[in-house]
Amino acid sequence: MASNPRAPAGDTSGLGRPRDPGVDRRVLRAAAEVFGESGWGSFTVDAVARRAGVGKASIYLRWPNKEALLSDALAALVGRVSDIDTGSVRHDLVRLAEQMLKSYFGVSGRATVRLMLEASRIPGVSHTLERLRESQVLAARAIVRRGIARAELREDASVTLLLDAICGGCLNHVLATPEHLRDEVGARLAEYAGELVDFVLGSVVSSAGSAPPARRSSE
Repeated sequence: MASNPRAPAGDTSGLGRPRDPGVDRRVLRAAAEVFGESGWGSFTVDAVARRAGVGKASIYLRWPNKEALLSDALAALVGRVSDIDTGSVRHDLVRLAEQMLKSYFGVSGRATVRLMLEASRIPGVSHTLERLRESQVLAARAIVRRGIARAELREDASVTLLLDAICGGCLNHVLATPEHLRDEVGARLAEYAGELVDFVLGSVVSSAGSAPPARRSSE
């Protein structure tokens, strides 16, 4: 099918009736789901149209090709990580880990993980991955610097290693979760976030500060 020029959301020029924002949202979510389940190699407009319950013509009115469709879907649904300042480095890092875990287990969680693995193969989506990574780095850096300034962390605490340990732990937790346990594991993300942060902080807590409290797996 010949592709139409891409029109921004809400544009009604050349159309007989106003665009339906509900269709846009449904298509974007369907695109993220299809990509998350099948990857870029099996991502097609046909599959997205079937999942969204719309015709291919409706999709091509909005996006000229599957690359543009997926790029918009990921940009809209893959969330960024926000900085948190609760006054406690432990609480800040737990909240940071919770955000990461929820982004991996949420509606677009599979798409987020796929993006990390396949971004280099997909035209036009690298900026979405860079935005996600930058938000993680900036948030973690701010949290660690505040922790050092408050003498909660050692002065030589490495932002890079802390971020690697927490981000890597969150991602590995998702990848190691069998499909049949996904809902069960997703229900206790806050508990896991606390356990992970306490484990990581054991190597960087300042001698001037108090060690994070031990957590019991039954809590």
